[in-house]
Amino acid sequence: MQWILDLFERAQQGLFELCIQPIVYSFGLANYLEDAYTATGWLLVGFIQIAVMLAIIGPLQRWRPVEPMVDVAEVRTDVLYTLIHRLGLFRVALFFSVEPLFDELFGFLRVQGFGTLHIDQFMAGVSDHPFASFLLYLVVFDFADYCIHRGQHRFAWWWKLHALHHSQRQMTMWSDNRNHLLDDLIRDSILVVLGQLIGVGPGQFVAIVAIAQLSESLQHANIRMHFGRIGERLWISPRFHRLHHSMGVVDRNYGVLLPWWDMLFRTADFELRWDPTGIRDQDEGRDYGRGFWAQQRLGLLRLAGRA
Repeated sequence: MQWILDLFERAQQGLFELCIQPIVYSFGLANYLEDAYTATGWLLVGFIQIAVMLAIIGPLQRWRPVEPMVDVAEVRTDVLYTLIHRLGLFRVALFFSVEPLFDELFGFLRVQGFGTLHIDQFMAGVSDHPFASFLLYLVVFDFADYCIHRGQHRFAWWWKLHALHHSQRQMTMWSDNRNHLLDDLIRDSILVVLGQLIGVGPGQFVAIVAIAQLSESLQHANIRMHFGRIGERLWISPRFHRLHHSMGVVDRNYGVLLPWWDMLFRTADFELRWDPTGIRDQDEGRDYGRGFWAQQRLGLLRLAGRA
């Protein structure tokens, strides 16, 4: 895999020197060059993800769609969510808002003697093999995501935010990032803290996030696809995840990448069907908003008990 990493680093360096570095200098932000270089990596990952979505997942949707597209405007809103997240705009906002707080927190913990665990060093030989270490961290983060996802459905206040994600009745490959920004902030904060505690490397963290996001784009795609009896139990398919979004289905298929946690905690449903998606109370008249700003506003009103 080293040649892939080398190719990515050369592309990151080229994009940074050609586009990002001049912009940073023009705004007098030379002190942020290192952070800007890191942001360039996220931007490049986003470009690659969107290219894969358009070149592979998009044609698959047109080849074997679950349902016809009848609400193109809602899909366009999901495209906006995807661009905000995958091209780094949300991460830039976090950098200038909450990241300084995380830096202070981690600095305080280190002063108090709380170090990083580096869990790959607890397993003989794993830390010596980068790919094995990467797989270990991927499994750990996936379990954390499973727990977070169950919390988003279990706690009423959190569901009021997460419900926006489930309100899409026209699921496509763009629907993964259709989330309330506060919901994303809570989830990302938990994962950042976890990453600091267990010692995942920056490159590994970027790779884990990139793989997870691309897989989730496929899971949300409007495509009649499953991975067969064995494959369904190794990696989450569009069919498996669509059942989680099914109208009226509760307490099923919370996994993000691996179905193992659903199988372990008895929340897995491998029934082969493709249901309509959405939330039951939408048929009763509840409005989750049309358009980005309306959806964000209504999410806050639900959280405050006013919608």
